[in-house]
Amino acid sequence: MSLAMLAHRHPRIVDWGIHIDRTPAAGWIGLQFVALMPTWVWMTQRMRDGSDDPLGLLALVALAALAWSRRRELRASPRLGWLALAGAGTVLATLMRTGLGFVPALPPLAAGLVAVLALACGLLAFLPRKVAALPVAGLAVLALPLLSSLQFYAGYPLRVVTAEVSRWLLSPGFEVAREGAALAVDGRLVIVDAPCSGVQMVWLGYFTACAVALWASRSGRDFMARLPMVGLLVLAGNIVRNSVLIAFEGAGHPLVPWAHNALGLVLLAAVCGAIARLMVPARPAPEAAELPIPGLITTQGARHVDTVL
Repeated sequence: MSLAMLAHRHPRIVDWGIHIDRTPAAGWIGLQFVALMPTWVWMTQRMRDGSDDPLGLLALVALAALAWSRRRELRASPRLGWLALAGAGTVLATLMRTGLGFVPALPPLAAGLVAVLALACGLLAFLPRKVAALPVAGLAVLALPLLSSLQFYAGYPLRVVTAEVSRWLLSPGFEVAREGAALAVDGRLVIVDAPCSGVQMVWLGYFTACAVALWASRSGRDFMARLPMVGLLVLAGNIVRNSVLIAFEGAGHPLVPWAHNALGLVLLAAVCGAIARLMVPARPAPEAAELPIPGLITTQGARHVDTVL
């Protein structure tokens, strides 16, 4: 059978395969998004009923901006490993929400975690190889409505750590004793409450790290190596904020609400700025050939004139 005859008589399934292979990236990602629609509905309901802060929308916008900025670089043929993980994660997220036989359904947050990671894998299948996978996965996780869960599970330990370190910092100038997440400062009881745990600062710090790492084209290894420092910067910023507030409270001069909020915003900006600087790669030192030669006029775009030294 000649090639011409084969081209006319090939099975129709070959045409279907060609059409599937030529499906643009937006088609694949759109189909996966529709398949995971129950997760998006749950996330929307959780943010609308007030049970969680809508900060996850920032992470979704950042992922959409990444896909839009790289739209001309999307691969015509997806990376099969990431595509397989995306398909398996989509199926697993569906089964975790509905249950299967004797296996009960899991909490929506667990199924949502698998769903957003599956969507991140689907996006990575088409993004260029130079885009690091870890910051993309980090933004996908941050898109979940998880601040209230973080406050429930990690809020109290963070408050205790903050109160203890604040006690060390304030002890030279005050008589301070700690009891749980509360401090007795010169006889005045100051409680490190839930908003002082720094959970929102943690979210914004890691969001800044992921977004700037993608903007600066950091590799996954560089990004991972800097994550511990991100956590330390967030913890340090929250401790400084609480120590200043507790010092004013202990001295009998509590800050008015606008000053309280202003202090928090200033320290939040400082922490996020330090994290952004941490994620931006340092400029390479100029090579010897690029350094100016004494006595040589090297005006950009003009002639090079040797002068008498």
